Amino acid sequence: MGILSSCFSHTHRSQQSKIPAHKQTDELCFTCESRESEEESRTEEEETIDCMALPKHKLDQSQKKIAQLIKEKMNTEANKELIRCVILSRIVFGQEHWKCAQALANLAYGYLTLRGFPAQAKKHAESAKNKLLALKGNMASEEEEKEILGVLVLLYYTLGMAWLLQKRGKEAYFYLQKADRTMKELTELNKGYIYGMQITEKDLAVGLGRASLAIHRLNLALSYFEKAIDDVIAAKGDNSPDLISLYQELAQMEQLRRNHGQAIQYLKQAYSICVSSFTEISPQTGEVSALLAKAYAMSGESQHRDAVEIYFVKSINAYKATLGPENYETLTTIEEFCKWLVQNGDKQGAYRLLKSSLKSYVINYGVYNEKVAETLYNLSRICFPKGEIRKAIQMLRKVSKGR
Repeated sequence: MGILSSCFSHTHRSQQSKIPAHKQTDELCFTCESRESEEESRTEEEETIDCMALPKHKLDQSQKKIAQLIKEKMNTEANKELIRCVILSRIVFGQEHWKCAQALANLAYGYLTLRGFPAQAKKHAESAKNKLLALKGNMASEEEEKEILGVLVLLYYTLGMAWLLQKRGKEAYFYLQKADRTMKELTELNKGYIYGMQITEKDLAVGLGRASLAIHRLNLALSYFEKAIDDVIAAKGDNSPDLISLYQELAQMEQLRRNHGQAIQYLKQAYSICVSSFTEISPQTGEVSALLAKAYAMSGESQHRDAVEIYFVKSINAYKATLGPENYETLTTIEEFCKWLVQNGDKQGAYRLLKSSLKSYVINYGVYNEKVAETLYNLSRICFPKGEIRKAIQMLRKVSKGR
């Protein structure tokens, strides 16, 4: 072994001695450059990872912050965080990545639900939709395909509801149907199970019901609202507060169909859930009570006169106790009740109610306001037939001063 080793060492030295000095220097420089290049490459990769870690961390923080702000009903601030998420997503994933389109979709939905700005919602939804449709079908995995379908459901729903807010029923129905079909496609991919979606089948059914109403397809609207009610009952039971608004919408639809008896039944169901969920003295119960009073009044049946009065009084008492006597809802309900009292011959009752609320009208609207002038005018109209001319003239003078 020693001889072999000695021979190898001698041969290696003799070969080295045969290589010119400048060649040896070149090889050494090349080796050093290669090592430096590798080190530089590693350093650049590490720096890139470090640079990306900060935006990614900020994006995660921002997404968590949005949920908290929405919970605290800080809608404007939540919307600002959604804008921040779009910017950070562009940095982290790149302009053309589907997650960037997802951030835009969330922003569009935020403008719709948090701010009630349909034009901005449509603008961002269209931008995200174009990105996603270009990517759909070219995903690396089935999971990404599912995620994109989920985002498309959100986008089509946002577009549909934004058009509905702008009173464009035909366009709203078109996009909500697309959302419904995309949801079905996603359900099939998930073998019948949907989870983690911002938009539910109940949301789609309600949206389609409202869009159907907007295009005067009442029977179709009825079927969608009934489906939404079935979905809620199946998931949360027949006493869920989520049913209140659905029964209200069904009642409105039945009133359009002149089925006043059925409308009253739906509102009675809503009232029962309100009382059990929020108590009799609550803004929610006040709202349903007022709707029930008007539904009984719309029926035009004399046997419902007592019911009209009972539910108007319940509504006013609930609003006064929870929102205050100067609140817009309180004053509007008083005004509607007074109009009904005058129409049904109880001018004295209407006068007392309006007179007792006049101070609240002034506090709420100011002395020189059209609403206050209208109240004074209505009071004068009640005084004239009773022969209270002086009172009526005083009221009218106040009206003229207000104007």
